[in-house]
Amino acid sequence: MTSALTRSFSVASSELSSAAISERQRQSLLKDSEKMSDPEPCRIKQEETEEKIDVMVNSEELSKDEEKHHVRSETQTQSKTVRSFSMKRTAVKCFTCTLCGKGFSYNRPFKLHMMIHTGERPYKCSHCDKRFSQFGHLKSHEMIHTGEKPYTCDQCSNTFLRPSDLKIHLRVHTNEKPYSCPECGKRFAQHAHLKLHQHVHTGVREFVCFECEKTFITAGHLKQHQMIHTGEKPYTCSHCSKTFSHIGHMNAHERVHTGEKPFACTHCGKSFRVSSSLNSHMLTHTGEKTHKCDQCGKSFLRRSHLNRHRSVHTKEKPPSCSLRKSFRR
Repeated sequence: MTSALTRSFSVASSELSSAAISERQRQSLLKDSEKMSDPEPCRIKQEETEEKIDVMVNSEELSKDEEKHHVRSETQTQSKTVRSFSMKRTAVKCFTCTLCGKGFSYNRPFKLHMMIHTGERPYKCSHCDKRFSQFGHLKSHEMIHTGEKPYTCDQCSNTFLRPSDLKIHLRVHTNEKPYSCPECGKRFAQHAHLKLHQHVHTGVREFVCFECEKTFITAGHLKQHQMIHTGEKPYTCSHCSKTFSHIGHMNAHERVHTGEKPFACTHCGKSFRVSSSLNSHMLTHTGEKTHKCDQCGKSFLRRSHLNRHRSVHTKEKPPSCSLRKSFRR
């Protein structure tokens, strides 16, 4: 019966084009997938496999007068044979999506997959109108509204919504950077940061500020920049009420009050309040000079050193700090 339903489901689905499916076709897909609700995968194939297992076990049965150590050895062989057949049995995929060809051994993951094509999202957030195809995704989303962050870093006590977020954060402490730019070799802790960096090489900066015409790689960077023009500072320090336009700046500022320095150098143990200070310090150990002058090719450890050097080419005198003069007196 399952194979007959699969054929009918295949015929119905083959009528779908690569464009968005119609509501009538969507309902037809849902109805047919509900019929295929056998909790045991591929029952006919499973029964055939079980018969083969029985034959194999029976053929390897030993006579009673054989020595005990031989019996033990053969029993282990039989056990391995049964496990091997069992693994092959569960690997059979009798539910196949006719829209993309992906196969499934069980009906439940197959039905969840079909929601991608049908657009069905039965789980609705009680706080907003966002909907999800899986209950687990809904519960994870609702933590955004409740403020719950159950995953805590044991290095700096920062909390996170998801275990994947915590895993990425831990790279700040270990200085692990698994993603490398193929153009310049610069490394990143997150794949998303690598993708952003690659825009530097392509020159793509499609987000433009209408106030000053400055361009940005992402919409998020543009939005952050626009707060300079609007004067918006939505993040407030819980210790002194100072406000900030960026949450990262607020977090760094609050460490001035707490004395927390969660970013430690793996070479000498020196700690810093912000990761950028750690990255700058690490260059003293590695000797890496990443800031290169486009006029003469000379390289420098820090951008500030490069900016000071550029005045040699422009004949401009670098700006001096009035506070430095007062300290010399």
